[in-house]
Amino acid sequence: MIEEINQTYPKAYHAIIEATKNTAFSMSSDVFTCSLLKTLAGAKPKSRFLELGTGTGLSTSWILDGMDKDSTLISIDNDSNYLSIAARFLVIDRRLDLHCIDGGEWIEENKDLKFDYIFADTWHGKYLMLDEVINMLNPGAFYIIDDMLPQPNWPEGHQEKATALVEELEKRKDLHIAKQCWATGILIATKKGI
Repeated sequence: MIEEINQTYPKAYHAIIEATKNTAFSMSSDVFTCSLLKTLAGAKPKSRFLELGTGTGLSTSWILDGMDKDSTLISIDNDSNYLSIAARFLVIDRRLDLHCIDGGEWIEENKDLKFDYIFADTWHGKYLMLDEVINMLNPGAFYIIDDMLPQPNWPEGHQEKATALVEELEKRKDLHIAKQCWATGILIATKKGI
């Protein structure tokens, strides 16, 4: 296989990329991660999806592309400028519910909701409020995070945070985890049935 050749991109992807170039947003998930998000979404028919950290909607477009018609996706971000790009190109999809709100506030207000797939791509649900978000998973649900390998845009000290997060997830008794030293570094977990 040759990297990125013959990737099937979501319809809105290239338009979102162009709109994103005119912003300061630099935290987009890469194509390899996004294609995995799409594939894993296809494994969860008639499901409830949650994306923490919409950004401009690049990964959102891939998740939607993998979902079936009976699934729904809630995606949240606290930056209205970035979220407006996602809304411009994706709001036509009735399965999508976008929210412009602080991640911690949204989690606190909705911690009793349950999901079959959570992509945590922001601080809340990844480095903050991890227990609350893991508790939002149904048995068998996916919990996915990326950017676990060193990135050029990481601030000083972030490597230690990423290492501590992986160690914390490894200690949990309610998850099966797989660590992938691929793309930007992906960790996929499934919630154990209890």
